[in-house]
Amino acid sequence: MVLWFCVVLTGAGLFCSPAGKAAIGYRCLTVQAVSIAMQETTSGGAFDWHTAPARQFVITLSGTLEFYTRSQKHFILNPSTLLLAEDTAGGGHSWKLIDQEPWRRIYVVLAPGAEVSFTSEDLK
Repeated sequence: MVLWFCVVLTGAGLFCSPAGKAAIGYRCLTVQAVSIAMQETTSGGAFDWHTAPARQFVITLSGTLEFYTRSQKHFILNPSTLLLAEDTAGGGHSWKLIDQEPWRRIYVVLAPGAEVSFTSEDLK
């Protein structure tokens, strides 16, 4: 399936510039996807160290999370954040909800070899 959507890149999380500056950008994406699913975790939820089950976009609709990587990166995922999860091997990541809202999100599992038309370099 081909998925087309527009997103606002807020500079949060993985998309902060190396200088730590938040950036705002607007990008329309066309990606090859194999599945789309929604999931909800009640407020107060957390998930210990794990890897992404597949290379995927995670689009946060509600809830605010602290997100940690094994390389000691720490950032906040807010509603409307688009996260590209590519850590399908290795030490993975962990997260915990830090507000009173449930974490509602959409997973867009990318087709093998699917190209993503932006990187953190776009936000410098």
